[in-house]
Amino acid sequence: MTDAHDPAEPSRVVEVERKYDVDAGTPLPDWHGLPGVDAVSEGEVRELDARYLDTADASLSRSGVALRRRTGGPDAGWHIKGPREGDGRLEMGWPLGDDDSVPQAILDTLARWTSDELSPLARIENRRTAYLLSGPRGVIAEFVDDHVRATDLRQHVQREWREWELELGPAAPTEAAAREAFFAAAEEAISAAGARAAASDSKLARALGF
Repeated sequence: MTDAHDPAEPSRVVEVERKYDVDAGTPLPDWHGLPGVDAVSEGEVRELDARYLDTADASLSRSGVALRRRTGGPDAGWHIKGPREGDGRLEMGWPLGDDDSVPQAILDTLARWTSDELSPLARIENRRTAYLLSGPRGVIAEFVDDHVRATDLRQHVQREWREWELELGPAAPTEAAAREAFFAAAEEAISAAGARAAASDSKLARALGF
């Protein structure tokens, strides 16, 4: 009988999200009138601490893949973020384990991209406040307000910034046109608050100066 928490069997979720750069003093968006959303939760504060690893020649990053071990928040654990496909990105997750050594199941999964030795790449500490945007059928999206401190562990450079993310939830539209319509309406509120499209594709990219 297979244990439901077998670390060899990762969780899998396709993330569909948008990212935005925002100044330190920018107020949160006003979600009133956002189609389909009839409730916004109170903010939930999460203290996240993620350590990223890669090979010496950054073969994972060059393949569009990220490996991290993150503590804090509801999805603490090991994560592999795969290359972006369409408007989403597959994220696989495993439990934290007893120490910070990379589990064999993760090494096996990474073998399609590399089997070289992994070493520390970056640390990203994030004070996140998360809000659930819900409708009659459940959570349409999660909006997060992130205050980030990142350290490039190879270049010994530290960077700090604030950003927002809007990720579709289980009750989000499934058709591409409906998704785009939702994001367009949400981005009106986000832009009105003073945010702008993110200059970097990911927190890791920004941590490394890209």
